[in-house]
Amino acid sequence: MMEKLTCTRLDAASNLALYHVGPSLDEGPLPSLFYFALSGPDSLTLDPFNQPIQWIQGNKIRAFSMDLPAHENNLPPTKAIEAWASEYERGQDPLSAFLQKAEKALEFAIEKKLIDPKKIAVAGLSRGGLIALHLAARDPRIRTLAAFAPVVSLKNAKEFFSLQTNPLIEALDANFLQERLYDRRMRIYIGNRDTRVSTRASFDFALALAEKAYEHKIRSPQIEFIMSPSIGQMGHGTAPEIFKQGAEWILECLKK
Repeated sequence: MMEKLTCTRLDAASNLALYHVGPSLDEGPLPSLFYFALSGPDSLTLDPFNQPIQWIQGNKIRAFSMDLPAHENNLPPTKAIEAWASEYERGQDPLSAFLQKAEKALEFAIEKKLIDPKKIAVAGLSRGGLIALHLAARDPRIRTLAAFAPVVSLKNAKEFFSLQTNPLIEALDANFLQERLYDRRMRIYIGNRDTRVSTRASFDFALALAEKAYEHKIRSPQIEFIMSPSIGQMGHGTAPEIFKQGAEWILECLKK
């Protein structure tokens, strides 16, 4: 599709690595996208998962990522959700711990004047979509969010079927974020029959956000739900043209 990207590593703190592609960090603060899919390097450089990043290249926009839990040290990404479920079964909470690190990484990038705090977007693919939603909910400076085939509720994943009543899992449900996300620019892209993460769950979430915005007297909430023909196993794939569409929308939002 395009030339292969390479990323650079920034050590934001002890055991806190932030990866970057895009314009030189010497150019001062720029509009920036935080994108989550796999490990930090793979999210930014591995096709097709990095296609949103590929499409923003050539613009004065930086892209950052981090290693999602169970994606570091060359762990197989196909086993990540299973690894998460095992940790929650043992009473651990890897996602909340990761989100605390992500907040620190974002603050580091702002303090070091790497990003423009008024022009921050987040995006995520599948499990990374859940991370993006939570990070945006934690930081109101993030005004733009794109989620590709997102996990809205971990309870929809087969690996978590035995953990339906686990309070840690319940607390991570994106539906509890509505009060903190209703006023953002958001697009959710998903296949019309995604049985891995549930098309219906994404639709219901988007509709509930729009209703929440209306309750707050926002008559035209900028919440968009874009459904396209499903591809891939369990209808959970994302086509190149969808990644391109999402990247172009992010670019448009960050340039405003």
